[in-house]
Amino acid sequence: MSIDRTRAMWPQIATVIVERIRNGTYPPGSKIPSVVQVANEFGVVNSTAQRAMEAVRKEGLTRSEAGMGTYVLRPDEQPPAT
Repeated sequence: MSIDRTRAMWPQIATVIVERIRNGTYPPGSKIPSVVQVANEFGVVNSTAQRAMEAVRKEGLTRSEAGMGTYVLRPDEQPPAT
């Protein structure tokens, strides 16, 4: 997926992260890149990356552990698909 810089960035970044989770780039139980790493990868400020990561968490695909990072939930930990 290419990023369209004429549109809001955070939803596009969230979509990329979700795609990476679904295609196994970030497998269940794995630690995903930090907010700073995501911001650097996409050339955005940390708050934009944080908003994208929060959107992914709200979809029920990840969990964050303070001081440890963000991890992909196993399928049995995720809410049912709607």
